[in-house]
Amino acid sequence: MPRELLLLRHAKSDWDSGAATDFERPLAKRGKSDAPKVGSWLYREGLVPDHVVSSPAERARQTAAKVCKRMDFKKKRIVWDETVYEASLPELLDVLARCPEGAATVLLVGHNPGLEELLRHLVGEDIEIPEDGKLLPTATVARLEMPNDWTALGSGTAQLVSITRPRSL
Repeated sequence: MPRELLLLRHAKSDWDSGAATDFERPLAKRGKSDAPKVGSWLYREGLVPDHVVSSPAERARQTAAKVCKRMDFKKKRIVWDETVYEASLPELLDVLARCPEGAATVLLVGHNPGLEELLRHLVGEDIEIPEDGKLLPTATVARLEMPNDWTALGSGTAQLVSITRPRSL
């Protein structure tokens, strides 16, 4: 069964929100409009996941909820995994290894630099970096074709299908 992984960096956060900690920082106005736009696009493209895992940090939580609402994916089905916040590559690979065997499409909502590191690992080093130097700016979705086993994700085992930024939608 072909599998797909959708890596979604959280939408634009509000640095001036007055949040007490980085973990509590919410979405900015632009993030609140980009996240539903991304969800609608995923729905139109037929990329509704079987399984969603998100960082529980406020900006990621808000992003996942807004995206899933547009895809008619119930918020209560989202797996809030604390490991995703400030995750290293090995930690993100462990998160993916815990995905249900039957999940054909997984959406992982998280943060940089971890998501970019995961993307580079899965695809291999042959990723073309955009002119602005940002592989996964906020609310950007990387779509990857994955191997059949969520626990066997060595370097270069995935194929990059697309990287879609919200401003292109």
